[in-house]
Amino acid sequence: MKFKAFLTENGVNLLEKRFLPAFDKMGKNCHLLLTKEHLFFLHNLLNGDGVQCIAQFRKDVLFDDYRISSQNEDRIAFSLDVALLYRAVKSSVSICTEFSGGLASNRLQIKLVKKLPPNCTQPMPFLTFETKGYKSAVIQDVPISKPLSRSQVIELQTALDSAQDLPPTLVQVQDPNQLQNFVDHMRHVGDVLNVTISKHGDLQVQISTTLIRLGTEFQRLSVIGEKSQAPVEDRNLSAQARSERAIARGDAQSVQVSVKHFSKSLQCHLTKPNSAFYGIAPQGACLTVIFQFMVPGTRQTDKSISLHCRLPVLDPGSN
Repeated sequence: MKFKAFLTENGVNLLEKRFLPAFDKMGKNCHLLLTKEHLFFLHNLLNGDGVQCIAQFRKDVLFDDYRISSQNEDRIAFSLDVALLYRAVKSSVSICTEFSGGLASNRLQIKLVKKLPPNCTQPMPFLTFETKGYKSAVIQDVPISKPLSRSQVIELQTALDSAQDLPPTLVQVQDPNQLQNFVDHMRHVGDVLNVTISKHGDLQVQISTTLIRLGTEFQRLSVIGEKSQAPVEDRNLSAQARSERAIARGDAQSVQVSVKHFSKSLQCHLTKPNSAFYGIAPQGACLTVIFQFMVPGTRQTDKSISLHCRLPVLDPGSN
C-alpha cells in the first residue's frame, strides 16, 4: 500500500484557504478516500445521526506526480483529525513561503508512511508533509488510523455511492448570506427548522415555537429537475398558505431539521461556492445541499470539484 504526490499551488490554496477551514467546522474526524483518479473527504458518512458532508476532487486539481497502489483496486482509506491536517498544511505552507520563496520554488510532498513514535513498540501510520530547503527538510506528520480493510473500504464506497442520489427537485440559492443571517439570529429561538421546497422555485425556512413563528422565503428560484407553474390564485396568499396548498397538490415537500445541523451545513460556504442547490429526498429521507463551483472567469461548472451535504430529518412526532 503506497501513496505519494506533490501538492500543487492551486491544491494548497483550495485546501488551506477554503476546504479544510470548512471541514474543521463540520467535526473533529473525517475519512480520506484515495483512488486512482480522485480524493474524497467524507465526514460522518457511516453515521446517520449527524450531517454528512462529501467533497470530491479530481487528482490533477490538487496534485502533481500522483502515485497510488494497493491490493484493494488501488483504493486507500483512513480516518484522521481534520484540525491536525489543517494545522500541518498551514505550517508547511508557512515554511515554504518563509524559507524558499513560496510553493512555486519548493514543492510540498505528501505521502503515507509508517514510523515508530517515541515510547512505542509498534510502527504507526502517518500522513506526512515534507518540504525541502537548500540544506534541510522540514517534515510534518499527521497521525492517521490504520488503513481500512477491503471490507471496510467496500462499506465506505457503498455509503458514498448511495449518498450521491439527487432529490427530484433542486432550487438554486445564489446568495447564502440571507439564510446565514436568518439562522444566526434565530438559533436561540428554537431547535427545529421547517424547510419547504416547491416545484415552483420557492424555498421557505421557518422556526416555530408555541409562542412565535419566524421565517424567510425565497421565491421564483431557478429549478433543476421536476418543476411546475404556481397557480395564479395562489399569488396573493401568505407564504404559509401557499406552501400548504402546494404540499396538498404534491408540488412541494416539507421536512424538519435541526437548527444546529442546518447551521453546520452553512459552514460549507467557507469553501466559497458560487451558489447552492437545496432539495428534499424522496419520502423526505433527508435535506440535501449541493454546492456549485464555477471555473474562474467563466459561467461553466467546475466538474473537477464537488461538495454536498445531507441533513437528517427529524421525526415530526418527536417535536
